[in-house]
Amino acid sequence: MRYNHLGNTGLIVSELCLGAMTFGKAPGRFAHIAGLGQDEVNALVKQAFDGGINFIDTANVYSDGLSEVATGQALRDVGIKRSDAILATKAYARMGTEVNAAGSSRKHLMDEIDASLKRLNTDYVDLYQVHGWDPETPVEETLRALDDIVRSGRARYVGVSNWSAWMVAKGQGVAVARGLERIASIQSYYTLVGRDLEREIVPMMASEGVGLMVWSPLAGGLLSGKYSRTATGVEGDGRVTKGGGAGGHIDMDMVYSLIDAMRPMAESRGVGIASIALAWLLRRPFVSSVIVGATRPDQLVQNLTASDVELTSEDVATLDAVSALKPEYPQWMFVNQWPRRGGASPRRSAPLPAA
Repeated sequence: MRYNHLGNTGLIVSELCLGAMTFGKAPGRFAHIAGLGQDEVNALVKQAFDGGINFIDTANVYSDGLSEVATGQALRDVGIKRSDAILATKAYARMGTEVNAAGSSRKHLMDEIDASLKRLNTDYVDLYQVHGWDPETPVEETLRALDDIVRSGRARYVGVSNWSAWMVAKGQGVAVARGLERIASIQSYYTLVGRDLEREIVPMMASEGVGLMVWSPLAGGLLSGKYSRTATGVEGDGRVTKGGGAGGHIDMDMVYSLIDAMRPMAESRGVGIASIALAWLLRRPFVSSVIVGATRPDQLVQNLTASDVELTSEDVATLDAVSALKPEYPQWMFVNQWPRRGGASPRRSAPLPAA
């Protein structure tokens, strides 16, 4: 297991993060994904930490808060010191019928951080994230609330999830101008079959010092190794494959081509296709941590194995080529303009030509 800084902070996190979306049993939005009881959660948390993971990500909305309850209980049951675990949770989603029980207003975030801490049975979380962009709330109000939460000691760092590049850039600008806590990380969908964030979010992260936490790295199960041109069933969390997330935007021909390309890479190393897909993500220099979920120990084993997979430059080039983004304006204009400027990119990696 390798460890990375979370963005431009001093916080060091494992390159794999244990996702807690499968924890807890409750009807509703995440019922088809979750369902693990406390004993099963304890076993996965112990397995993850024994494998070098120090980072757990959950959210108030997962299993209506029961994921947070199970996460906090597991840390105590397994005997993991609170200071040895990097604990992240999120707020934004609707948590009740009252009109203010959703969004990123000061009221909702203040209510939800206290509720999350109570469920987790802890005094603080290491990372508190806004789970989505709220068009009903001024971003300065959200950032001031997050700053107050950090200053009160209830969170150490703050992040966002599912924001576009301009939203984060605006947020960082407001934070710097007002002396508020800066955004440390963004949690985004990123996978070999969905590299859209490379267009705008990746350059923004480099500019603004923001780290990336990847969700659904296997595209909701499409890259789990159980799907092929001939197989019709797929095992996954359903956020992508069952109509959620990027469900309508995945190029299935690309999925099949990637699986065909990864199969010999996996077989030659004695690992699963999922391990290859995760290993490709772990090689991306802008990735702080990849969130992996599991319902069974064998699934977590395959995820942990990805840390030990060393892809060759030829392997990476093959996967890059198969999954390459189609040219899109204005990116294709940048490719033409920047070399003529005298550098390879806005952060010049080559000297200017001689006069």
